[in-house]
Amino acid sequence: MSVLQVEKPAWMTEDVEIFADAVGKFCEKELAPHVDSWEKNEIVDRDVWYKAGEAGILCASVPEEYGGAGGSFAHEAMLIDQFGKKGITGFGASLHNAIIAPYIVHYGSEEQKQRWLPKMASGELVGAIAMTEPGTGSDLQNIKTTAKLDGNEYVINGSKTFITNGQQANLIIVVSKTDPSAGAKGTSLVVVETDEVEGFRRGRNLDKIGQKSQDTSELFFDNVRVPTSNLLGTEEGQGFIQLMQQLASERLQIGLQGVAMMEAALEQTVDYVKERKAFGQAVMDFQNTQFKLAEAKTKTTVARVFTDHCTGLLLEGKLDAATASMAKYWVSDMQCEVVDECLQLHGGYGYMNEYPIARMYRDARVQKIYGGTNEIMKVLISRTL
Repeated sequence: MSVLQVEKPAWMTEDVEIFADAVGKFCEKELAPHVDSWEKNEIVDRDVWYKAGEAGILCASVPEEYGGAGGSFAHEAMLIDQFGKKGITGFGASLHNAIIAPYIVHYGSEEQKQRWLPKMASGELVGAIAMTEPGTGSDLQNIKTTAKLDGNEYVINGSKTFITNGQQANLIIVVSKTDPSAGAKGTSLVVVETDEVEGFRRGRNLDKIGQKSQDTSELFFDNVRVPTSNLLGTEEGQGFIQLMQQLASERLQIGLQGVAMMEAALEQTVDYVKERKAFGQAVMDFQNTQFKLAEAKTKTTVARVFTDHCTGLLLEGKLDAATASMAKYWVSDMQCEVVDECLQLHGGYGYMNEYPIARMYRDARVQKIYGGTNEIMKVLISRTL
C-alpha cells in the first residue's frame, strides 16, 4: 500500500493497472537483481532489451499494426512509475518508448513506421535522440551538426554528447541543420540506423555522478550517408517544430520519474526510521523525524496529484509547454529536497551505497538539468505571465 493517500486518476483504467502490475513484476524478476552489476559495468546488458520486447513492455503506446501494444501515454506513465519505484534508473526503455517511438508514430511515413517500429517493439532496435552538442545544451537553435543533401542522400557531419542509450542505440534521431543559414527553420530530424552506415562512431560512455548504469555517451558523425527517405516529416525544416511539439511530453516524463522516486524514498525511509533505534526509542518517535516526514509526504502528494493531472491533460491533447515546464522544474526540485531529507534520516547509513537512498541521491540531481535546465523552464513559464 502506498504511503500516499491519493485517489486514482480517471485515466488509471483497469488495463493500465494490469500493465503496471506486469511491468512491476518484470522489474522484480529481470531488472532489479542486476542493478548492482549494471552500476559497476556502467551499462545494462543488451539482452534485457529483447526480454523487455518479449514481455510486451517496449512500445506500449505504439499502434498494434506497427508491432506495439496499442496503448496510450497512460501505459508509458505507469512504466516510468514502476521503474522509479523499483529503483531502475539505468534502463532507457522509457526514452525508447515515450520519446523516440512517438517521433516516428507522429512524423514518420508509412514505410518508416513499418520498417522501424516493429523492431523497436521487439528490442532489435534501441532508440536514442541526438540533440545536445558539446557547445550547445538547451539552445537547440544553435546546433552545428549538418545534414547536407547530396543526390538522394544526406551527408551528416557533427558530434553530440550526453546521449541516453548512446552505447547501445542503433536507431538514432539526429537533430541536424539541413539549411544552416535558416536558423531554427533550417533544422531537420534525420534517422540514422547505425548498423547500416559508415562514418558513425561512439565516443566515451560518460563517467557521471549518478545513473551509472545508463550508457550516456558521445556520438560522432563523419560523412555519414543516409537516404533522403530517412528524413522525418514531409519536408526539410520541420525539425524544430517537431521537437517543440514533443518536448512537453518529455518534460512531463521527467516529472513522473521524479515523483516515483520521491514516493519510493519516502516509503523506504518510513520503514527505516520505524526499525532504527536511537537513545532507547525508534527514530520515528522523535518529533523532528515526524515533522520532516510530514513535509516530505506533503511535497510528494502535491507532486503526485499535479503530475497525474498533467498526464490527464496530455492524454486529452491539452498539455501546454508552460504547464509541462512547471511539472519538470518543480517536481525535480522537490525530488532533490525530499531525497536529501530522507538520506539525512538514515544517518550515516544513508551515505552507504548498500542502501538504495544513496543511489537515489546521486541519480536525482540530473533531473534538474536534462530535458532543459530548470532555469530554462522558468523562462518558459514566465512568458505566460
